[in-house]
Amino acid sequence: MREGSLEAPTRHVIDWTNPDYIDAAKLDAEMRRQFDICHGCRRCFNLCDSFPRLFDLVDAAGEAEVHGVNSADFKSVVDACTLCDMCYMTKCPYVPPHEFNIDFPHLMLRYRFAERARHGTPFWDKQLTETDRNGRLAALAPGLANWAAARGNKLTRPLLEKVAHVHRDAELPKFHGRTFQAEAKANPPTVNADAPAKNRKAVIYATCFANYNNPDIGIAALKVLAKNGIAAEVVYPGCCGMPQLEQGDIARVAEKATRVAAALKPYIDAGHDVIALVPSCGLMMKFEWPLIVPDDANVKALAQATYDICEYVVDIAAKEGLAPGLNAGASVALHLACHARAQNMGAKAAEMLRLIPAADVAVIERCSGHGGSWGVKTGNFEVATKFARQTVRKAAEANKTYLASECPLAGKHLAQGLAADTPAKTTAPLHPIEIFAKAYGL
Repeated sequence: MREGSLEAPTRHVIDWTNPDYIDAAKLDAEMRRQFDICHGCRRCFNLCDSFPRLFDLVDAAGEAEVHGVNSADFKSVVDACTLCDMCYMTKCPYVPPHEFNIDFPHLMLRYRFAERARHGTPFWDKQLTETDRNGRLAALAPGLANWAAARGNKLTRPLLEKVAHVHRDAELPKFHGRTFQAEAKANPPTVNADAPAKNRKAVIYATCFANYNNPDIGIAALKVLAKNGIAAEVVYPGCCGMPQLEQGDIARVAEKATRVAAALKPYIDAGHDVIALVPSCGLMMKFEWPLIVPDDANVKALAQATYDICEYVVDIAAKEGLAPGLNAGASVALHLACHARAQNMGAKAAEMLRLIPAADVAVIERCSGHGGSWGVKTGNFEVATKFARQTVRKAAEANKTYLASECPLAGKHLAQGLAADTPAKTTAPLHPIEIFAKAYGL
């Protein structure tokens, strides 16, 4: 048997259409098999709340260990998982191709898929993740939507907490009346025809967050690309399905993957690179979709053509060289998002920011605790806040001008923690590409 972690991790295709995937007895047996190995290792005890919950259950069972834990109690372990992938990517010595074949996040996904097949998804949980519909509706009256969602609104937030189980103290994303896609079409940036990378062709996959909640991320990316000679088009066929993946709705993710990949295939055929603005979306397109719909040629092509925005800027710098004009002196506390780290591409956001002359970048490699829609729920917000404390402390100690995260939701969550603990040091969180655009004077 090979020692763990000596080979590159691989992942198996998610066999979600096989009836055995949701067979209760087979799922329980696999849960106990993997949990028994986790119990014997315990390297992941400090990553998230799933592992302390599991180990507490095992310890309470005494000599029977995992075999003495009631199957119904496993749900609490599953419910604490945010699908961040950090146990798989950074901690576990027993991931495939090791014969122990441990894939904790995909085991949690299997449990949620089986649970959904038996009981469905709770109504309000499902509504929270309908990002495209919610974004379109909120865009009709963004002022009203943002007023209702504002933390501290004593009229609406207690009601939202009671009905939809969204914690009243959780900071929620804002909405815009004009989508990123519409803004890009109305005001395309001037392209620098003399830039070294002028022969590149790229298309930006807008992502639901940049499209509806924070167009500034997309505008910054467009301007940086234009400065570097690339007239990128913005395309948005729909959400990547990460919110549905978190709930175990794999069939819905498969449908989204097929539709988005088909819409982007003509651009790939024409030689365009595909750029994702949010790491969760990049992770879905590069890694999760090919495991969910492995026989879709469009999905395979998209996985090979997709870049994270920070990864793409670094690639330009390495191959053609960046356009001149970067101003010196960016001072940034940079949180590396878990879903960026899970892409196994290296710390591209840090590499990109260090391309700015005399940049002062403090890298924080700890989880924000947020986990998409998971962290705003009443049952999870306090846990999310607890796991963010050390990350917040490191950001405060860094004492930089900017707080940045590749994940906008993580950045918002960390900024909320900073505001509570060190108000004098608090700054609005930015995506690293926004800081890079500022360095260009854009």
